Amino acid sequence: MDARVSSISLKYYAFCLKNNHYMVRLHFAEIGLDTTKNPRIKRSRVFDVEIQGKKKRKDFNIEDVAAGVNLSVTLEYNDVLVHVNRLEIHLYWSGKGSPIHGPLISAISISPVPKWHLKLSSAIIVGIVVSSSILAVILILALLWKFGWLGRKNNKNIEQKGIELFPGGVLNFQQIKAATNSFDPKNKIGQGGFGDVYKGVLRNGTTVAVKKLSAKSKQGAKEFINEIGTSYALQHPNLVRLLGCCAEQSELLIVYEYMENNSLEQALFGSAEVKSRLNWLIRVKICRDVAKGLAYIHEESRLRIVHRDIKPTNILLDKDFIAKITDFGFAKHSKEENPHAITRIAGTKGYMSPECLQGFLSTKADVYSFGLVTLEIVSGKQISTFRAKDQNIYLLDIAYNYQRQGNLIALVDPSLGSDYTHKEALKLLDLAMECVNPTAKLRPSMSEVVKVLEGIVKVAEANRKTKTSSTGNTSLGDDSSMANPHFAFSHSTQSAGSTSQEGASDTIICPSASKEIDSSSNSDD
Repeated sequence: MDARVSSISLKYYAFCLKNNHYMVRLHFAEIGLDTTKNPRIKRSRVFDVEIQGKKKRKDFNIEDVAAGVNLSVTLEYNDVLVHVNRLEIHLYWSGKGSPIHGPLISAISISPVPKWHLKLSSAIIVGIVVSSSILAVILILALLWKFGWLGRKNNKNIEQKGIELFPGGVLNFQQIKAATNSFDPKNKIGQGGFGDVYKGVLRNGTTVAVKKLSAKSKQGAKEFINEIGTSYALQHPNLVRLLGCCAEQSELLIVYEYMENNSLEQALFGSAEVKSRLNWLIRVKICRDVAKGLAYIHEESRLRIVHRDIKPTNILLDKDFIAKITDFGFAKHSKEENPHAITRIAGTKGYMSPECLQGFLSTKADVYSFGLVTLEIVSGKQISTFRAKDQNIYLLDIAYNYQRQGNLIALVDPSLGSDYTHKEALKLLDLAMECVNPTAKLRPSMSEVVKVLEGIVKVAEANRKTKTSSTGNTSLGDDSSMANPHFAFSHSTQSAGSTSQEGASDTIICPSASKEIDSSSNSDD
């Protein structure tokens, strides 16, 4: 029904593959040169096929091979070697002159070779396939949907049959069970929306953290697949590294690198001993680490992702208090910064931006959550605190009051004593207040936040850049009249615009999913 076409060249990449041999199928159909509709069209679509820098087909003509237009033809290569964790497919014209029409392709698939093939012949051994983790996620979801397994809330065993197809990094249930000492309660180190988290030690001595899906959890196969697919695709020092997964014996398990200092929530609001180690420099560093991780998934990675659930429990700290973001079960692929409508709300109450609650999503939703987390880090107070007579005290309300009084510095955690300067504290607090602006377009981007935290620009400069970076008509959630009148910085009326980016290459990616807090709608985003 559709295809990608270029006048000169098309290049595709699949990232995060295990080094091995792969089977690659290229699916073509000549849908652009139908002379039955327009006899004047000149047929001249000839191009070469190159995989991993090796020419596989020269002067390939879709129509000739398929024996007509609108007919499918597949080129299959089962001896593709990946040795740098990356697969590259290039379609281009290398002959003399130039064709009227450039390369065209409808789909690319990468499939594992069954293990029993290994025993047949050395020629087939060369074609061993460990499928691309990202593309495999897409295929698994398609398979589950085709057989009606997705959407069956009470049929987890059937859902797991699709998950067991997930390639690479799949650990045996018995290995994980032994590592955690049969999920001994003594090894339990945390609990979240997905379920309990256990500390474990694999046979090779590697210490890991195992997330075990709870029977009471609202999450299931869809969120499980979304998290492992997204985590495999995103690699950054400030994102928790995924080591493997398991779907056996009615269990869904995800294995991560072990973070010695647990979550930011436990560090801030847990034992006094750990909190005493959170001096001012470490708190600022944690803010900077989280900002860098978000800037990466928003603007720097090949997948543009909105995390949708930034909160202290989803920020983990290693032995050196390096902060890393985890839990991508809510993550959604985003191609643009401007808010787009969603039919299913997902996230954690208290950390969700106003426009998200109205059904609009963009990367600025994560910026809002980051601002709230920063206020928690600086103040040492939780976003909401239960008080007597069914009353909740909200940290953001306190911050607004202090800002209105010109006394925002009073928000700083008293336990820090004199371990900070007023100038540094005010810079961080002012930045946090910019991030929680009710108007999405008036919030800075995460790359601008990083520049402020690294001292490259000041808060006012980042704010000025944000206000002048877009043009067009205002959209729902971007009306500056919603902005709090007591913000330290003056904001002019902001118009929402749209930007687009064009590149010469595509990345094979996985779809995203929603979980936990849902609207009444049963439809997906």
